[in-house]
Amino acid sequence: MTKEPVLQSDQQTPWWREAIIYQVYPRSFLDTDGDGVGDLRGITAKLDYIAQLGADIVWLSPYFKSPMKDFGYDISDYCDVDPMFGTLADFDALIAKAHSLGLKIMIDQVMSHTADVHPWFVESRKSRDNPKADWYVWADPLPDGNPPNNWLSVFGGSSWQWDSRRKQYYLHNFLASQPDMNFHNPEVQQAHLESLRFWLERGVDGVRMDACNFHFHDTELRSNPAATKRDTATVTDVNPYGMQSHIYDKTRPENLAFLQKIRSLLNEYGAVAIGEVGADDALGVMAEYTADGDKLHMAYSFNLLTPQFSAAHIRTQVEEFEARVKGGWASWSVGNHDSIRVMTRWGGDKPTPALAKLVLAMQLSLKGTPCLYQGDELAFTEADVPYELLQDPYGITFWPEFKGRDGCRTPIAWTSDMPNGGFTSGKPWLPVDEKHIAVAASVQETDPDSPLNFARRLIAWRRNTPQLTRGEIVFFDAPEPVLALRRDLAGHPGVIAVFNLGPEPMDFDLPQISGAAAMSGHGLEGSVDGTRVTLPAYGGWFGTVA
Repeated sequence: MTKEPVLQSDQQTPWWREAIIYQVYPRSFLDTDGDGVGDLRGITAKLDYIAQLGADIVWLSPYFKSPMKDFGYDISDYCDVDPMFGTLADFDALIAKAHSLGLKIMIDQVMSHTADVHPWFVESRKSRDNPKADWYVWADPLPDGNPPNNWLSVFGGSSWQWDSRRKQYYLHNFLASQPDMNFHNPEVQQAHLESLRFWLERGVDGVRMDACNFHFHDTELRSNPAATKRDTATVTDVNPYGMQSHIYDKTRPENLAFLQKIRSLLNEYGAVAIGEVGADDALGVMAEYTADGDKLHMAYSFNLLTPQFSAAHIRTQVEEFEARVKGGWASWSVGNHDSIRVMTRWGGDKPTPALAKLVLAMQLSLKGTPCLYQGDELAFTEADVPYELLQDPYGITFWPEFKGRDGCRTPIAWTSDMPNGGFTSGKPWLPVDEKHIAVAASVQETDPDSPLNFARRLIAWRRNTPQLTRGEIVFFDAPEPVLALRRDLAGHPGVIAVFNLGPEPMDFDLPQISGAAAMSGHGLEGSVDGTRVTLPAYGGWFGTVA
């Protein structure tokens, strides 16, 4: 067990530390105009559903104007809505409806790169002496014509693309059509701050900072060394990107000052920021980027978005972050638009509703702000999208060993008795999975034991259990695959939570549970007799102890 925590009182926790984030991937949420792509009006129509779930913050993946080569993460206008999603008026209506329901809206900010058709890049590539010539990362070739260094793109190959207009290479950490901006130029930083202010003025409550440690690069363009430990959390083992230690192409120290500028702007509006961190030492970067209350409010990594599903792995991530953090805060995600759906990733060939319930209970018991991905509350599994229907360029590049991100991005099935699960009246941009239609939201609404109704009850129960939203955390030693922890909050009894992460029943001794009183209302099945704990497959138990 770790050292005894220093308890905080009820009054010291900012609201966003008690909140639950729900991520919406707009393309796949609900289509209202029949073009096969979800839109802002569809999100607005389903805000009641999100509010009923119990979420507090709705994170919207990009809806900005874009050529859609990376499906909105390649932005061509930071201050407008892409016509496929609607209009600025539609966005304003979404904000108004959300706020009327007590929901806050968090938008994606993709600052590290733009689309290559963005007017800023169009001007930058025209010459070496135009007003925006230095807004992107340009470099001369080596004498033999090769790129200036060995930096790699996350999406495969060199991160340098030759441009015949300037006779130079430009940097792209992702697609070649996503040129990286030069944040060493103060004008670039100011342009992004102004774009962010545009949305804050429209009532946005927070931002999710995409690839937030990619903003700056080493101005000397030094080559990265080989990795001493391969990063398989951020990328798969078929991607050579993980073979480098990325110390020069991202996570540069200059980024801290820029994040402070972002925080200062957000403070003017009472808005919050969460950062996506993909790094060799993601937990360390999370701790650094959320430290001291003057940068990001919270951050998440890919450390719980891997196939590793063990008590030891989960405990290690949380304990290591807690040991390194300096007043900062984590957001623990087990699913998002970049990762294989958790039911398949952790459930294998035979995922069950019990697993979905167990995973949610475990996630909501960790110290941090939970972030839920659309469809996970319905226990959706990864969709199997055939190669000929793939849309994701990342998956097309690394097929078949890595099938990309389309399998977790297929549209939500809302009803079981309508074409395409009620998602669209047209042809969906990705197929709606038949397995999802069979367990559509309408089906689960009428089943009191469904994952959806379990999630609603559990989230409401957690809201009334302040130890789980505000308390400190310690873990107990227990036999694998059991995760045992305690949450402590001054003025309240401690809450002990014990989870069986495996498909077989567990019966074991846990001395720390002695004298604990069982809690009710959470919906998990398990029992305690003295210090003996009995848990069914994917079962759990909550109790209070003085």
